[in-house]
Amino acid sequence: MLGLALAGTGVAMASEPHSNTRRFHLDAPCARVFPLFTAVGEKQWAEGWDPMLLSGSEHRGSAFQTRHPDGQVTTWIVTEYDPAAGRVSYARLAEGSNIGLVDVRCTKDGNGSAIDVTYTLTGLTPKGETFAANFTADAHYAAMIDEWQGALVKALVAKP
Repeated sequence: MLGLALAGTGVAMASEPHSNTRRFHLDAPCARVFPLFTAVGEKQWAEGWDPMLLSGSEHRGSAFQTRHPDGQVTTWIVTEYDPAAGRVSYARLAEGSNIGLVDVRCTKDGNGSAIDVTYTLTGLTPKGETFAANFTADAHYAAMIDEWQGALVKALVAKP
């Protein structure tokens, strides 16, 4: 395990990434669903999601920031954007807390789509380590992905 020296803190941490993946089904084809997993597309279904675009839009290298209601600023960079393959990935930095990757995969599933969402987070501080572990814990992660599915279903019904 490699140690991570935190800039300006004098603290060294060694941490393994925390990861979880969940799959859910949507009754719409990937061509319709996939755009909802971009910075701008997520505004159609994620309450409070208000990204500030820093560069580009959805293509690799594009960057944006979000601010959580508690004030936490997260910077996101698109690392993969392949609509034809149904893949989009992001690297993210939650300032003073954690870093990580978010991978979304959309595949044909009957008449609809199977969506796989993976978060992999590493704490940068003891508080960030606790956040990463709790966020990816099975109960929390499953509840979050269930909320995503419900919100996406509503958005797809609202805009057929």
